[in-house]
Amino acid sequence: QVQLVESGGGLVQAGGSLRLSCAASGRTFSRHAMGWFRQTPGKGREIVASISWSGGGTYYADSVKGRFSISRDNAKNTVYLQMNSLKPEDTALYYCSASASGTTGPYEYWGQGTQVTVSS
Repeated sequence: QVQLVESGGGLVQAGGSLRLSCAASGRTFSRHAMGWFRQTPGKGREIVASISWSGGGTYYADSVKGRFSISRDNAKNTVYLQMNSLKPEDTALYYCSASASGTTGPYEYWGQGTQVTVSS
């Protein structure tokens, strides 16, 4: 079992930055790939970025490449999403998730989400 708690969301102006954190409980965190997803009203949940259990492999959605960076600290059971050059279209509820099967999922564990709002 992995329990996930996100933090770091908030209101920021376009062009600004935020750093999301996801703290995980459970001794198996380091054996899980981690992903950040986002969802807006009327749209499905989309993957933003993912990272392998070792941190050696990462994936980014085209919409965030060059602006977002995912990282993890297995000693702290935490995964991060650094978001730079934020745009209004990045406004969403952001979730972190864990997968025992690798970065392509399926993702079995989910946090409660943290809201990111980018004003123009």
